[in-house]
Order: sequence, then C-alpha cells, then structure tokens
Amino acid sequence: MKIPPLDIHSAVQAAIVLSIIGLVLCAWIGIRSIRRSRGLRFFRMRRDRVVRGWRLLFFALFLGLLTVFLRMYAEPLAYNFFPPTPTATLTPTITLTPTITLTPTITLTPTITLTPSITDTPTVTPTPQVPLAIESEFQATVTPNPGAIFSDLIFAQGIEPDTYQPINPGTVFQNPVGHVYALFSYDGMLNGSQWTALWLRQGELVYYETKPWDGGTGGFGYTDWEPEPYEWLPGEYEVQIFVGTLWKVSGLFTVEGEAPTPPPSPTLTRTSTVTHTPTPTRTPTPTRTSTPTVTRTPTEGPSPTPVTPSPTSRPATPTRTPRPVTPTLTPTLTGQPSPTATNTKIPTWTPTIPTPTITRWPTAIPTTLTPTITRHPTFTPTQ
Repeated sequence: MKIPPLDIHSAVQAAIVLSIIGLVLCAWIGIRSIRRSRGLRFFRMRRDRVVRGWRLLFFALFLGLLTVFLRMYAEPLAYNFFPPTPTATLTPTITLTPTITLTPTITLTPTITLTPSITDTPTVTPTPQVPLAIESEFQATVTPNPGAIFSDLIFAQGIEPDTYQPINPGTVFQNPVGHVYALFSYDGMLNGSQWTALWLRQGELVYYETKPWDGGTGGFGYTDWEPEPYEWLPGEYEVQIFVGTLWKVSGLFTVEGEAPTPPPSPTLTRTSTVTHTPTPTRTPTPTRTSTPTVTRTPTEGPSPTPVTPSPTSRPATPTRTPRPVTPTLTPTLTGQPSPTATNTKIPTWTPTIPTPTITRWPTAIPTTLTPTITRHPTFTPTQ
C-alpha cells in the first residue's frame, strides 16, 4: 500500500488533534491526583501528590494554548518558510448536450473502411439426441443414472485386451483404416441400464450399437466398428455416447485417402424374351388372259386373206367373201395365284425379364382374287 506524502495542512491538523488529546489526559490525571492526596495520612506523600497534580494541570493549560496557536498561526507561519507548490487543479470540462439535428449540413464520408478479415459468427450446436428408430429398440428395464460420467474418447486402431491401452492412437487415420476403437473411462453406471453409441460420418449415421450395460459401476470401456474396407469413405467421423437418452460425450476423428475399390460381386440375372414375329407374305399374282382365236372354215370358194386387227387400225375389208363365216371363240384362261406365307420366330434370351413377352404382328388377311379378263376385239368379216 502506497502512503501519500504528508503536506503542511495535514501536519497542522494532526498536531492540533494530538494537543487536544494531551490536554484532556493531563487535566483528568491532575485533578484525580489532587483528589486522592486528601486521603493520605503522611504529609510528604500528600504534598508530592498535590504538586504532581498541579503540574499536570499547568501542562494541560499549556497544551490548550498550543492548540489555539496551532489552529490560528501555525499554518500561515509554516507557509512563510515553506511556500506552497501550486497544484494543478482539474477543471471540469463543459459537456455539450447533443441537440437533435433534423437535417445535417455536412456529412463526413469516411474514405477508408476497415473490414475485419475474420468474423467470428457464433454457431448454435444442438444437443445430440438418439434417433427414434434406435430408441424403439431399447430393452433395458433399469432407469439409468443421470449422474454417470464418461471421459473424453480416445480413438485407436487396436486395444490391449488386459489393460485397455490403445494401440496406434490418433485422430487422423489413412485408408485402409480397418478396425477403429473409441476408448473411454466411466463411473456411476448401473448394470442393466441402456447405453448407446452412434457413429456418424459428416453428420449422417453409418453405424450404431445399443444394449443393456454390463460393465459395472466404473472402469474402462470402448465401442468399436469394423466395416468392409471400402466403407471407410474419407471425411470427418463423430462418435456419440448416450446413457438412456442422455448424451454424455462425443469425439471426432478424420479419415483421409480414398477407400479401396469394392470387389465385384457376381450377379445372376436371368432375362427371357421370346419374340414371336409372324410375317405372312402373300403375293397373289393372278393373271387371266383371254385370247380369242379366230378359226375360219370356208365351205366353198377361194380363201380370203385374213387381216389381223390392231388397236389403232380398223379391220380391213376383204375383197371377196363368198359366205359369212362364223368365228369360233376359244377363251384361254391363264391364272395362277401364288400366295406365300412366312412365319418367322426369333427367340431372344435377355437376362432381365423373367416372364417372356410375346409380340404379335398384325396377321395378313388374304383377299379374294378376282381375275381380270381382257378381251381382244373379235374379227367380224364384212359381207
């Protein structure tokens, strides 16, 4: 504690107080000494007491005069020998009361605005909870102890079975990872109470275990996960421990490197596709040609020379026709329909559809062939 320096004023005030105290004590002791001397039988002792009392009374009177002197003249007299040093006096500054200005006349525009490079934005971290689907699998009948405690999780790729010491511990693991343990110590647990461990990757549940507790009140424990090597995808993993539905502790670790390629799995796929494509091809080619044949049988006279008519010429007139000739028409029909039907079935084995699918094409309906008779002009001799 630092003692402030004593100034003249404080010294004078202290001297006045001490003088008053001395005056009161001397006066009280002196008066008491004189009163007690009256009861003494011996003269010498009585005189000594009286003298002593009067001395104290005179000394008390001196102290009273000294007190008056100190009060009135001591401080000015001391200042004559020790001039006071001017002390800086703090002058209160005038505080201007701000007035409401509706329209500012001059607005100072800052030229440089310092923008913090890092802005700490507080994030809300929700309390972990057991999913309802996992909570429905609880089998314990013992109410868990809410005061049970767990230590921080230690992640390792192995564990000593006797001492529960981690083997190859860490928070970052390189693929292939293999087996990972989350070790912890605990206290206050109750056998038969439900406990749950959730393993999450990037906030999504990838594995969990939940069962009644059987490890006693306190000690060491662990939860582990050993998936297929290709299931260790790179990312941040989190392990959450619950007692009942109460969250107790969480831990984070990271997996780096690409996961191994999953082995190809044989897939038996049977696909049966039967395609029935009847393609009837019927080509009716009827050809009916009626070709009249003119046969002359003259009875007498010379035989006239026949003239073959043409489509563009008129029949020639014979020079001599003794008798009319009756022509005999012999129609010759030539027709040969040639229907051709082709039915083609192409079975195709496709391994995806177990039920064969039959696709039918439209069936050709044969039509009735009507032969076309083409008649040639009949030669009629002119009489």
